[in-house]
Amino acid sequence: MPQPKSPRKGSLQFWPRKRAEKAMPSVNWNAIDSQKILKGFIVYKAGMKSAFVKDNTPDSMTKGKKIIIPVTVLECPSMKIFSVRFYKNGIVTKDILAENLDKELKSKLKLPKIKKGKIEDVKDYDDIKIIAYSVVKKTNLKKTPDLAEIGLSGSIDEKINFAKEHLNKEINVSEFFEKGQLIDLRGLTKGKGLQGPVRRFGITLKSHKSEKGRRRPGSLGPWHPARVTFRAPQAGQLGMFTRAVYNNKIIDMGKSENMIKGIKNYGDVKTEYVVVRGSIQGPSKRQLIMTVPLRETRKQKKKDFEFLELR
Repeated sequence: MPQPKSPRKGSLQFWPRKRAEKAMPSVNWNAIDSQKILKGFIVYKAGMKSAFVKDNTPDSMTKGKKIIIPVTVLECPSMKIFSVRFYKNGIVTKDILAENLDKELKSKLKLPKIKKGKIEDVKDYDDIKIIAYSVVKKTNLKKTPDLAEIGLSGSIDEKINFAKEHLNKEINVSEFFEKGQLIDLRGLTKGKGLQGPVRRFGITLKSHKSEKGRRRPGSLGPWHPARVTFRAPQAGQLGMFTRAVYNNKIIDMGKSENMIKGIKNYGDVKTEYVVVRGSIQGPSKRQLIMTVPLRETRKQKKKDFEFLELR
């Protein structure tokens, strides 16, 4: 009988398997290229629905037919600039805090001690990013805004002009994202707490006659080296991991005027929204960062759905 073979259990792509330290994910903005100057936006997951659409995808088996697809509704309250961050050789050199910040920020957040100044006074830098916060008080969600670093595209002069024009102004998602384009979504998955190695790593259950438990590894390692290596599948934390879902299609977007109501565990969508095909990581009310696609695929880009109704 040939020796049984199976791939090792538990990918080392994400290691260690522990809870993320913060709710908002970090993004490598330098790897993302965009035609619009703003590369990302802070959004909130409302929940899943079914969308009634007409499939106009070329060479599709359902071309010209009306079909129902699963979609996720994302609420997108407007953002404001909290500060402008200057970089030199990949290192932060200066932060310029925006003036006339919302009064709620001082009571809801611990504001850093940043010396106020003018953007024109900063001389030595080679890149600019903005720290943006969501005006989440417009939603039914909460009052504490979320802060995230958002990358900008274009030349240095274009980035400077964007920061100057949008200081103390609201930034809307409809200005930088459009219906039918692909997006990436980064955020935390659902937290599942302490789980065993069968669910956490996908190891096979042992025989019903085995001793010392079925839902555990057969061996934690050899006699020598006389220790348990970090590769041994053991019980531990599952969920609350930072993950990215790539190339999601925007099916519909707009401003909600009592259109999307009564989403389970969320309520009504009061601000601008985006309807994305498929499922997104995390529970309802989870904060996410929506970005332009890191790498588009032709298979996803050619899909064309004409939105008819949300059910």
